[in-house]
Amino acid sequence: MAGAKGSGGGANGGRGISRRGLLLAGGAAVAGGAVYALSGPAEDMWWRVPGVDRPREDGAVDHPGAEWVPASAANWRRADRPSDYSIDRVVIHVPQATFPVTLKVFQDPGHRAATHYVVRSADGHVAQLVRELDVAYHAGNVGFNERSVGIEHEGWVDRPRYLTETMYRASAVLTAGICERYGIPRDREHIIGHVEVPGTDHTCPGPHWDWDRYLRMVREAKPLKAAEPGAKASGSGKLTGSTGTPKPR
Repeated sequence: MAGAKGSGGGANGGRGISRRGLLLAGGAAVAGGAVYALSGPAEDMWWRVPGVDRPREDGAVDHPGAEWVPASAANWRRADRPSDYSIDRVVIHVPQATFPVTLKVFQDPGHRAATHYVVRSADGHVAQLVRELDVAYHAGNVGFNERSVGIEHEGWVDRPRYLTETMYRASAVLTAGICERYGIPRDREHIIGHVEVPGTDHTCPGPHWDWDRYLRMVREAKPLKAAEPGAKASGSGKLTGSTGTPKPR
């Protein structure tokens, strides 16, 4: 499961100073000028002004058919990706918990972590908790949080029965869509496990995750097409049922 380390400091993954991180950490009026000076052309700077970003619609999702179940605002931070941070990685997680428990934990402000998506084992149902525009605290590494989209897959690393064909296929379509939106190559350099993030203490997705099978599915998958960007979610965002025991770390 995405851990609380992702919300704080730590390695920046070689991406230098966190631009929005400086603003959000405090002293925006002082730090802002230095941040802008380190950035690109002036015409691209409008989104870095505090309080200015693209219009949003409540309940909108990035993956067609996803259920919108918003994570606590304490578990992610507002951004305007890919305008402020490029997106070039998809990080695969396994939460050590069931689907409903994972959603419940990510709606808890005390957890200080969440992924963008959670995929259910039995039927491949996808819930979106954080917009891809925004930085979810999921990788335990500031730089990787800023550059990636995180996907949880219901289950435990030592219980391969949760890794169903249906979940693999639903996740593959989700990942293929993310890759298409941001021009991410569909390969193992850019689609990684949480265990591969520098500085992490997590082991997911674990030894039973079939990378060859999954990458083949991702490459073959045809991304779902939305009628319009930011389509409305399919669900209400209400949680139903709760079994299993989470291991938030």
